[in-house]
Amino acid sequence: MQIGKFLALNALATAAVLACGPAAAAYPEKTITIVVPTAAGGGNDAMARVLGQAMSAKLKQSIVVDNKAGANGSIASEFVMRAPPDGYTLMLGYIATHAMNPSLQKLRYDPVKDFEPVGMIGSSATLMVVNPGVKAANAAELVAIAKATPDKVSYASAGNGTAPHFAAEMFKLATGAPLLHIPYKGSAPALNDTLGGQTQVMFPSLFTSVPYVKSGKLKALGVAGNKRSALLPNVPTLKEQGIENVDVSQWYALFAPAKTPAATVEQLNKVLNEVLADPAVVKRLEEHGLEVTKMSPDQLRTYVQEEQVKWKKVVQAAKLTAD
Repeated sequence: MQIGKFLALNALATAAVLACGPAAAAYPEKTITIVVPTAAGGGNDAMARVLGQAMSAKLKQSIVVDNKAGANGSIASEFVMRAPPDGYTLMLGYIATHAMNPSLQKLRYDPVKDFEPVGMIGSSATLMVVNPGVKAANAAELVAIAKATPDKVSYASAGNGTAPHFAAEMFKLATGAPLLHIPYKGSAPALNDTLGGQTQVMFPSLFTSVPYVKSGKLKALGVAGNKRSALLPNVPTLKEQGIENVDVSQWYALFAPAKTPAATVEQLNKVLNEVLADPAVVKRLEEHGLEVTKMSPDQLRTYVQEEQVKWKKVVQAAKLTAD
C-alpha cells in the first residue's frame, strides 16, 4: 500500500513538472540585431553602433547592426514588423518611419499597432547646410542665388518624405526659393553628393552634419529649430533670419515587433536608459548634436501618436507628397 501511494505521488509530481514545461531561457541568449532604416555610414547608423556597443556590454550579449535602407524606412519597418517577437530583432526608428510616413504614403505596417515601443533615444535639430562652393553666407543670400538661377540650385534629401525633405519643402514654402529636389536612399549618400558638390544644399540633422561643419567640409547657414545649437553657437536659427515655420526636430527611438514579451521590453528599456545615463555615451551622442531624452515604453507610444497628428497637419498645410 505504501509503495502504491509513493508511486502515485511520484506520478503526480512528474505530471506537474511536465505541465510547467522547460524553464524559460534567460534573455538574451543569442545575438541581438538592431535594424537601421538608412544606409551605412550615416548618422542613424553611427547612433545605432554607439548604442549597440554600450547595450551589448550590459546585456552581456553581442549586438549587430543591419542596414536596410529604402522606401523612406518602410523596408526596414516591414522587416522588423514580421520578425519573431522575441527581443532579438529591434529597430532604430525615427521621425520619418513612425510619424511622417503615415501621412505621406499607404503603408503595409502600422507604426503604433505593429511595434512595441522600447524607449526614446533623443532628438536633434535640423541644420541647413551648403557645399562650401556656394557663395552664400546666410539663408537670405541662398534664396537670392536660387531665385536668380531657377532650378539650378539643388538640395539633397535622405529620400522622399524624410525629415530633410520636409524641412527643405517648408523652407521653399516660406521663402519661395526654387530649389530642385534630389532624393537619395539615406542620409549618407545624400551627404556625400553635397560634400562633393553634385548637390548644393541639404537639411540634415545636427547629429549627421556637425562633424562636417566643424571640419569645414560643409557650411552651415541656419538651424531649422527654435534655438541655436551649443555645438554651433554662431549659427543663427532660420527664425532669427526672418524665416518662419521651418522647425523640424528629428527624433530617434528603439522599437521591437508587436507582442514582444512585456518583461523583455522592460528589460531593454532599463538597459537603454542606463546606457543613456552613462556620461561617456552621452558625450559621444552630444558631440554630434543629439539631445538625449529618456522615456518609458508607454510614454514613447503616446509621443508617437502625438507626432503623427502633428505631421499630418503639416503635410496637409504644405501640400507635401512622397512623390
